[in-house]
Amino acid sequence: MMFRPARTLPSRLALRGARVLPGLALTVPIALVATMIGMVAPVLGSALPAIVIGVVIAVIRRPGPRFQPGVEYSGRFLLQLAVVLLGAQLSLGAIAKVGAESLPVMLSTLTVCLLGSRLIGRALRVPQRLRTLIGVGTGICGASAIAAVSPVIGALSAEVSYAVSTIFLFNILAVVLFPLLGHALGMDPHTFGLLAGTAVNDTSSVVAAASVFGAAALGYAVVVKLVRTLMIIPISIGLSVIESRRAAAGRRMTPRGVIGLVPWFLVGFLIVAVIGSLGVIPVGPREAMVHTSGFLIATAMAGIGLSTDVAALRRAGWRPLLLGAILWILVTATALAVIAVTAPWGR
Repeated sequence: MMFRPARTLPSRLALRGARVLPGLALTVPIALVATMIGMVAPVLGSALPAIVIGVVIAVIRRPGPRFQPGVEYSGRFLLQLAVVLLGAQLSLGAIAKVGAESLPVMLSTLTVCLLGSRLIGRALRVPQRLRTLIGVGTGICGASAIAAVSPVIGALSAEVSYAVSTIFLFNILAVVLFPLLGHALGMDPHTFGLLAGTAVNDTSSVVAAASVFGAAALGYAVVVKLVRTLMIIPISIGLSVIESRRAAAGRRMTPRGVIGLVPWFLVGFLIVAVIGSLGVIPVGPREAMVHTSGFLIATAMAGIGLSTDVAALRRAGWRPLLLGAILWILVTATALAVIAVTAPWGR
């Protein structure tokens, strides 16, 4: 019995491939078109055209159930794989340095966001669990944080859907507006990477925004974002303690649960960075990994664009959207203020 999973692996992989293939048949061509656009207009990159094309198609006619597994696979797994491959261009020393540099901005934005979600959300009469989900989604890492925290606080599926839809809207806006903001303020790639990594909600949007701003900002922004993602762990533990005291409905956090909160792609990113730091990856394969990561990012952005659910955004109502907008502005303003003090930039 213990060897059964190994024996059935080929059939399970074939079944998985058959399920995701229709969706990949949509996202991969979009990524190819977006890549060609990025080659013709390097200032746009490939991430922004991919997500715009995906959104336009979704608004006209959202892909049906047959395509959803492949679209979700593109927007989630392929993006995570792209992040892992990005580790090839960074060293462990650089990662540690980035984490130390970004910590003041990260802690400031997270504190402002969580306090704002509590106070402003209450003033707007947004339900407690929903405002908590929007707060952690904005302050930490979008849908990933929402998914991690929702069982801890006993959130309903409708509340999770509302929160994800709200966060998703500002993810899309960030990809368009943040590069414009960075260029308008005369930011260098290093500073913009710090801003994007600490103020943009979801990993996908951080990657896309940094790609649009410039390739030099991408690696730094991703490391900042991955360090920020680790904030899921203390926040989830804290919420678990609060919920366990409030009622028995919340999920108690166990050591195994804490380990489970660490994203696999963060571990993979660190492993690839370790291998890269040892100098065992030749220049050719390293460049191939970077280019592959770029194409996977475009494919993931196409999947995210195709996943746009306009109806869900309408159902969420204006109060959660307003809370999300206010928190997004607060986090951005706080990040800019702390960066100006700790790491000022100039033309």
